[in-house]
Amino acid sequence: MTDLACLAAVRESYDRVAADYAEQVKTPAQLDPVSRAMLVAFAETVRTAGVGALADLGCGPGLVTAHLAGLGVSTFGIDLSPAMVEPARRAHPGLRFTVGSMTELPLEDDELGGILAYYSVYYSVHHTPPESLPVVFAEFRRTLAPGGRLMIAGYVGAGERLRPTQAYGGHPVSFESYLLPPDRVAELLEQAGLVVTARLVQEPGEGAERTVATFLARKPERS
Repeated sequence: MTDLACLAAVRESYDRVAADYAEQVKTPAQLDPVSRAMLVAFAETVRTAGVGALADLGCGPGLVTAHLAGLGVSTFGIDLSPAMVEPARRAHPGLRFTVGSMTELPLEDDELGGILAYYSVYYSVHHTPPESLPVVFAEFRRTLAPGGRLMIAGYVGAGERLRPTQAYGGHPVSFESYLLPPDRVAELLEQAGLVVTARLVQEPGEGAERTVATFLARKPERS
């Protein structure tokens, strides 16, 4: 698929499954203890750095966005799917939610104190063709302020390419998923000019079907 075709496939697919997704997705309180702790630690690093607000990219119905706001971080959400953004706005009227793509974020240079891409199946790491990831990561670097923090969490693998036909309630979908090795994701982040400060790989188990990797990174301070 071309980049534009990928964007359209992801947007249309998640517009279609949005209602069922909102009912089936785990709340932050239902996450495993390690995942909950990583979110708390990330929120603290962004709050401590104090260089700007945190953007929850691929925010879906806004559950994690609201959780981060509850941890004392100025937070807003962006999602590719309008059908995801609308219920987020209704459920959390005190927070800002915007439709947008990670390939061209509606944000100024050096605007953000933090970026979270948390299982962002709305055109993030594992729905992005590997050759397009440099574009996404360059946008992360562009919009982060010097000293700003990044957290990515999602599925990884050995380079598998998946083409599901149904998702969330059996609705037809047309997106693809790419499960890259954790070392490759870290390498691409470094090539984009971001400093990887930590990574955590959680192997399948306790109900998880696939390997999950979490990466923490920061944008270097200006010299």
